[in-house]
Amino acid sequence: MNYLKQHLKEHIEIAKNIDLKKILLIVNFLHELRKKNGRLFILGVGGSAANASHAVNDFRKLCSIEAYAPTDNVSELTARTNDEGWITVFENWLKISKVSKRDALLIFSVGGGDIKKKVSENIVRAIKYAKNQKSKILSIVGRSEGYAGKNSDISIIIPNINKKNVTPHSEAYQSVIWHMIISHPKIKQYKTKW
Repeated sequence: MNYLKQHLKEHIEIAKNIDLKKILLIVNFLHELRKKNGRLFILGVGGSAANASHAVNDFRKLCSIEAYAPTDNVSELTARTNDEGWITVFENWLKISKVSKRDALLIFSVGGGDIKKKVSENIVRAIKYAKNQKSKILSIVGRSEGYAGKNSDISIIIPNINKKNVTPHSEAYQSVIWHMIISHPKIKQYKTKW
């Protein structure tokens, strides 16, 4: 019982320390992105890939923002992994999608990627490619020292209250934050049924 109480206390501390100004910056940016008919590419691996898929649904259905997650097409993802390697799957997907300056990447990640540590290198390469195409980079990550945290135009860093729980807290707060964004009256266009 003590662990469960502590886990919830950590969530409360995180919620108190989320940077609301940065969330509002993303809301304002996405409002403009939609006006310019830009697209939103949401990238994540592991649990963050599942969050990316759910977020694509919300941005498309509730906010009328054209959004995609490369991990939603398992056939293409696994074919690219098999033929080209895991490290380039997102970069090459973005090339085929002709990502441009009117588009943006939204990165969901715990660490944000690190080439030296060989962690989420595919996210790092996707960010580098998108930046070369003049796309904007947004991120919701659990660590400021990762590549996404350091190289995003707007990065929301989930406060690290307990290093042992950085992964569950990061993945949980990706969901909390994107739901705050899609529910904001500036970009939400359609009501939910419930």
